Amino acid sequence: MKGIVFTEFLEMVETQFGLETVDRIIEKSDLPSEGIYTSVATYEFNEMVALITHLSEEVNLPAGDLIYAFGLYLFTSLSKAHPEVIQSYRSPIALLYSIEDHIHVHVKKLYPEAELPSFKILEKTDNSLSMIYTSTRGLYRLAEGLIEKSFEHFNGKASITYELLKDDGTEVKFDIVQNGQ
Repeated sequence: MKGIVFTEFLEMVETQFGLETVDRIIEKSDLPSEGIYTSVATYEFNEMVALITHLSEEVNLPAGDLIYAFGLYLFTSLSKAHPEVIQSYRSPIALLYSIEDHIHVHVKKLYPEAELPSFKILEKTDNSLSMIYTSTRGLYRLAEGLIEKSFEHFNGKASITYELLKDDGTEVKFDIVQNGQ
């Protein structure tokens, strides 16, 4: 997993829970990297699992809720770092529709080793989208946060529902309906 994800995650934890919490979860996690991340390096996914698990214990919130909150945080961070990617879209539906063909292509140029989820579009209308999220990591709650924040970015709202197609969250169907503007 790219170091930028780790650095962004720890920034979110510091912003929402304080630097002491960051220090405690790093210490408890016994990480091979010792919690020292650079944005360009790659780290084991198990380190992220350990950090999330210990944060969940530390702040007494479910891991899934923390992963979702990270998705919200990550969208804002990425949109500031790469505004040119988002500026080429007029709506959140258009943005989400182009994840595979444009956004992930852009991400791969920046981070060639990144292991990205796939999004298969099942159906698209002007105000709705149905798609299948697939990832060996099962971070569908992260995707949910990113999706929700994309609507907020465009000053919109949406009803976002998901159905686990595999119990471990590695395959999830998202149904998104944009609410009236």
